[in-house]
Amino acid sequence: MILIRAPPDQTPPPMPDIAKTWLSDTQWAQLKTLENLEAFKKGGKLLESLEQDSLGWKRWFNEEKAELADLPRSVRDLGPYHRMFLLRILRPDRIGAALTMFITENLGVDYIEQSPFDMEQSYQESTSITPFFFVLFPGVDPTPTIEALGKAAKEGSWVMLQNIHLMQAWLKQLERALEVVEEFSHDDFRCFLTSEPPGAMQGRLWDLIPEPILQRCIKVADEAPSDLRSNLRRAYSKFSQDSIDECQKPKEFKATLFALCFFHSLISGRIKFGAQGWSKKYPFNDGDLTICGEVLKNYLNNAEALGTDVPWPDLQYIFGEIMYGGHITDFWDRRVNNTYLSVLITPELLQGANLCAGFKSPDSSKLEYVHYVKYIEERFPAETPQMFWLHPNAEIGFLTNQGISIFQTVSEISGGGTSGGSGDISAAKPVIDNYMSQLPSNLDMIEIRGRLKEEDYTPFVIVSLQESDRMNLLLTAMRSSMSELELGISGQLNVTDNMESLAVDLQANKVNALWAEK
Repeated sequence: MILIRAPPDQTPPPMPDIAKTWLSDTQWAQLKTLENLEAFKKGGKLLESLEQDSLGWKRWFNEEKAELADLPRSVRDLGPYHRMFLLRILRPDRIGAALTMFITENLGVDYIEQSPFDMEQSYQESTSITPFFFVLFPGVDPTPTIEALGKAAKEGSWVMLQNIHLMQAWLKQLERALEVVEEFSHDDFRCFLTSEPPGAMQGRLWDLIPEPILQRCIKVADEAPSDLRSNLRRAYSKFSQDSIDECQKPKEFKATLFALCFFHSLISGRIKFGAQGWSKKYPFNDGDLTICGEVLKNYLNNAEALGTDVPWPDLQYIFGEIMYGGHITDFWDRRVNNTYLSVLITPELLQGANLCAGFKSPDSSKLEYVHYVKYIEERFPAETPQMFWLHPNAEIGFLTNQGISIFQTVSEISGGGTSGGSGDISAAKPVIDNYMSQLPSNLDMIEIRGRLKEEDYTPFVIVSLQESDRMNLLLTAMRSSMSELELGISGQLNVTDNMESLAVDLQANKVNALWAEK
């Protein structure tokens, strides 16, 4: 739990001045918590080591890849698992890379790399009484895949109900209908359900869709991956050897199609960088890619029939201004998009041009579809922001948010309770005692207003009074909710969902939702 929540110690010692220049008070308190772990006791007290060897710790803290760099002398014997505790607190932007290395070494690469979704394989695992539940993401539509698979069904009718999150009043009837289907369905019957993921204000998916429906379904979340290699693998899987065979200029088609897939991966991958990638989140989708592939094939076939050269400027314009550019509204974003195409969709592809640093366009005269797939797996370099033509520091914000999101998600789903907590609310008792001892008394608004004269009521004073009233509401809510939780822990009150939620938030050092409303 310490790795997941990184709880700060409630009574940390004062931070030395030498550490204040690069450590926050929260990080100092979290490091104090690590001193209770046996692995961190071997080299002496952690905080004392950090104070005495401040330069060594700061040097490691500033390393570009801290997960690979040598640790300070006192903790140099830490294994990969306990090294992640330090990264979790001091370098949250590198915890994702450390987790990737740890999982790869202990479980294998299959748990890290996302293979393209295979509907036919999933269909083989299904039965007539297990519906498919597709979580829809921007740019992903399972309908064409299901329709193509459905043409092969000889008996039994299929049903596809889309966007069921918009029909919540009817979902109870759907739940009952699925129960009836279990008794009377044809062996070849299949049911497909789709729903958008809940927004930030809607809570979790199981708050929108009845839990019995979700438990009965095979759940598919075919979200576009965030890493460049998986994006390229997924993009190239939208085509096949048959697509190549249909083109009369196979050499040019194979090279340009591969560059087009790489371009699609780049512009999709830039989304993760936030405003540094695109000024807004554009809905680039698989349809853009497959249609561009068809346009490319038609243009090359026409060029072969007319005996002309490949119309590179025309392809750049159609891809950049019409297909992908149709989503883009910002001038500078359009310029970035067209610049990618002006570099990637060129005649130099046929001479082994660089698609990015360390990754060349292979010789299309010697490779077929399966060889390109193998080339992606074996020759793709380690991903860096420079591959997107971005500064190396561009990924710090994304990686930090990714690391925080990973542990926040694990914390929310662990334990299976209604609040996502572990169920041991008594562990919040020390935190309650600490907070209650530090909470100030409510402001005496009657006494404060009594000292003011009529001419003192300036806009600044009025705002101060309003904020003071709100502060009193917050202090009252905090004091009363923690008092109720104390009574619940002692058994004098029945424990409610709000109490459980508060206990989890206190242990996770998180602002409770009821407090945030004040």
